[in-house]
Amino acid sequence: MAVVIIDEANAGLRLDKALANLSKVSRSVVIDLIREGKVSVEGQVKKAKYKVKEGEAITYELPEIAVLDIQAEDIPLDIVYEDADVAVINKPQGMVVHPSAGHASGTLVNAIMFHIKDLSSINGIIRPGIVHRIDKDTSGLLMIAKNDAAHESLAAQLKAKTNKRRYIALVHGEVPNEKGTIEAPIGRNPKERKKQAVVAGGKAAKTRFTVLERFSGYTLLALELETGRTHQIRVHMAYIGFPLAGDPLYGPSKTLRPNHGQFLHAETLGFEHPTTGELMEFQVDIPDIFAQQLEKLRGLS
Repeated sequence: MAVVIIDEANAGLRLDKALANLSKVSRSVVIDLIREGKVSVEGQVKKAKYKVKEGEAITYELPEIAVLDIQAEDIPLDIVYEDADVAVINKPQGMVVHPSAGHASGTLVNAIMFHIKDLSSINGIIRPGIVHRIDKDTSGLLMIAKNDAAHESLAAQLKAKTNKRRYIALVHGEVPNEKGTIEAPIGRNPKERKKQAVVAGGKAAKTRFTVLERFSGYTLLALELETGRTHQIRVHMAYIGFPLAGDPLYGPSKTLRPNHGQFLHAETLGFEHPTTGELMEFQVDIPDIFAQQLEKLRGLS
């Protein structure tokens, strides 16, 4: 069981929306819990449309996920590189990285458990081998640790900001500067708990960008991360007025390919090999659907 207290920002909202905002549970799962009578307000079961009041205690029973029974699944996987210590994966857009409520199967973890037999255990059963992650609708490169020593080395490089992560993004608007740096702290959005935002007191976040190509109403950018905050590129670009095209969370409602995810691709990944010390760098092209959209924009410009 878990409990949340309704704060001022969520007072007056429907029970399902408020609980989704204040918990890490998706709204669809929250609705199912309410229907099953697993959510109560001050000890009384309420319907999803109930308007919550500030200070009320919401108790809910977390959905169970078979964390001890995550299954290997024969899902096609683009393994760019693999040796005894590390693997580099080109994740397709639309694939969740690790299992969670509502995504117990079909994830990258289910796939790598089938294709890669040895994985680090530091991040537990749900995230074996996962050193870092990218969003479901972001495509591109991820490094996977095959043993705990490799995991510790790769994680330390992320913390020290010595690894290389370069992204390609299509954004709304015509970015005027050829290059720029966005340095603004990121934390949870106090009004919408599923979103991140630039907030006072947030964690330090720094993104550098370079213009690659301009179109009528859009700009293609290369971006490099110096930090790795949740949704960092998406939040930073929206913050300066150039949200990612296709982004259902931070972008405008009228966008390219609405409801199918942002045009963001983890193109380049570099790190020091945890055993040999060799500097390694990998690069993969943007996916076909991204390239096709760019060709359409070139035809309109």
